[in-house]
Amino acid sequence: MGSGNPIWRRQWRAFRRNRRGFWSLGLFLVLFVVSLGAEFVANDRPIMVQYQGDLYFPVFKTYPETTFGGLFETEANYRDPYVAELIEDDGWMLWPPIRYSHDTINYELTVPAPAPPSAENWLGTDDQGRDVLARLIYGFRLSVLFGLILTVTSSLIGIVVGAVQGYYGGWLDLGGQRFVEIWSSMPILYLIIVISSFVVPGFWVLLAIMLLFSWMTLVDLVRAEFLRCRNLEYVRAAQAMGVRTPVILFRHMLPNAMVATLTYLPFVLNASVILLTSLDFIGFGLPPGSPSLGELLGQGKANLHAPWLGLSAFVTLAVMLSLLVFAGEAVRDAFDPRKYNDAAA
Repeated sequence: MGSGNPIWRRQWRAFRRNRRGFWSLGLFLVLFVVSLGAEFVANDRPIMVQYQGDLYFPVFKTYPETTFGGLFETEANYRDPYVAELIEDDGWMLWPPIRYSHDTINYELTVPAPAPPSAENWLGTDDQGRDVLARLIYGFRLSVLFGLILTVTSSLIGIVVGAVQGYYGGWLDLGGQRFVEIWSSMPILYLIIVISSFVVPGFWVLLAIMLLFSWMTLVDLVRAEFLRCRNLEYVRAAQAMGVRTPVILFRHMLPNAMVATLTYLPFVLNASVILLTSLDFIGFGLPPGSPSLGELLGQGKANLHAPWLGLSAFVTLAVMLSLLVFAGEAVRDAFDPRKYNDAAA
């Protein structure tokens, strides 16, 4: 950080001074990185298999049963006692800590599903017999990735629209504002539900549907910053020198607007995760079977006799959103000019 812009160094020091926000961001990043490697934490395939002196990596590649001395050309089921015995007779398997993926059904339950927490299923199973902890890990990753992609794409669109409106002003700004006001006044959740009922809501389809209504979040903020900056002397000088408009917009004016914009991004991510969870909870989100926190909350509502379902999903969601809120507050405070002197002290 020593050779960077002194303003950014000052803001970084201000961010670190907020211990709650700093450690919240660190913990969130740790959880996110762990979820990115979910296949190495919760999987019904071994990470590595050593058989007859050769190494295999089922976590990356599918192998037929015949590879390990079996009879069938179909994919090897490493949880099958027959296949496990074949491998262990002439090798070994390195398993992840949780031997279930998000869609693995435990057919050896001694009680009807949903089964309570046990040594085999640490947080119990859902009503399909799938491991709850594995679904939470994969659901955390899915929620954060979905929220990040939606936040980045919607923010880019909002920044461009707001920048164009604020820089040119006039009828373009007036017409753009009326369109944004009308579009944002629509019942977004209701419209998403209606659209989702006509199309198969896959990951990218649902992302596109939500992007139609989420790009307006930053438009007003960026527009206001560009309206403020467009009459400043350095902008007038650049125009008089014949600097191209895209250069003025995105090289000279956008950095000033980004200071305020960055403080909103953690909260935009938070809202994106909440919206996805809400849609999954009411059954209009991701396809059935997807490892979703909202779907697990819905199972908890439908199975009140199995409190581990709703509680585990609620705690995971509450921790995720709380960490994002605390980090967002720290970012907001770090970019607050009134606190620069305190951060530099």
